[in-house]
Amino acid sequence: MQKLKLISNSTYIKDFWSETLVWLRKDFLKVNNVILENLSNSVPLISQLSNYIFSAGGKRIRPLLTLASAKLCGYVGERHINLAAAIEFIHTATLLHDDVIDDSKFRRGRKSANTVWGNKSSILVGDYLLSKAFKLMIKDGSHECLEVLSDSSVKIAQGEILQLETEKNLNTTETNYMDVIEAKTGSLFSAASLVGAKISDVNESFENALKDYGKFIGLAFQITDDTLDYSSKDSQLGKNVGDDFRESKVSLPIILGYKRSNKKEKKFWERVIIEGSKNNADFRMAKEILNNYNVITDCFSKAGNFALMAKDSIGIFDNSKEKQRLVNLADVVAFRKN
Repeated sequence: MQKLKLISNSTYIKDFWSETLVWLRKDFLKVNNVILENLSNSVPLISQLSNYIFSAGGKRIRPLLTLASAKLCGYVGERHINLAAAIEFIHTATLLHDDVIDDSKFRRGRKSANTVWGNKSSILVGDYLLSKAFKLMIKDGSHECLEVLSDSSVKIAQGEILQLETEKNLNTTETNYMDVIEAKTGSLFSAASLVGAKISDVNESFENALKDYGKFIGLAFQITDDTLDYSSKDSQLGKNVGDDFRESKVSLPIILGYKRSNKKEKKFWERVIIEGSKNNADFRMAKEILNNYNVITDCFSKAGNFALMAKDSIGIFDNSKEKQRLVNLADVVAFRKN
């Protein structure tokens, strides 16, 4: 079984991204060009809002998975470029829709698109980006890739609906939470890795290995993301720490924290999450309770376990620089600070 590297500082992570950008620089530039070309539109609002959300940056891990998986499988060609761009369009469309559903005021450290342009515009531009994604898939011409990505889009929508059932619901179980994040996050990560294999000349065993790898990376990523909201700093996270708490999201830290709390602490969670009644000191209290019950440590440990499962998933591949980079990505996802 693979092991997780213990990352005591950010040097390892910085080195990983530096090396990855060198390795995939040409491909990322091509993906970026496809994205920019498809953001150009005669309707000013579409161009303005689309450019606003894409210019906010992001880790681009989903398109990275497509590019890296194709490289691992020995693919030579250009099809992975449009598919990687399509995946980023799907992801960005879900961000626009998510911010409306969650009534989020900020995204990636600045005002969310729905705050600037309103909910209707955000929903419609999100739909537009999703349409652009499918247009790029059709252009690729692969029925298999179209099926993989359309199936992922269905699962994302199902995940959104499942999440509605957890809204302000402190009886949400860890199983409920895992079902949500596997659908909302894991499905697109999995699809991003799988299409990289689909366009390559590899057998089904290698396709399934990358499909599982992407799913486990996605689960590790989301658990880490939800945990950082209670453990990171604004300067590290790149956004306001505590946004999930302020929006009363029932994420894994809350689920475990509520389950382990005493009666008095449960009353606290019921007030701040169900009633939504919060004061300035409540976030500090929430973090104190979570730390007292080792919730943060346990959440990061669960993310680490999924990262290990991701590594094991690609054990079928021969050792190579390409494989090692995907192994390293698992470490980065599990130990990142933003």
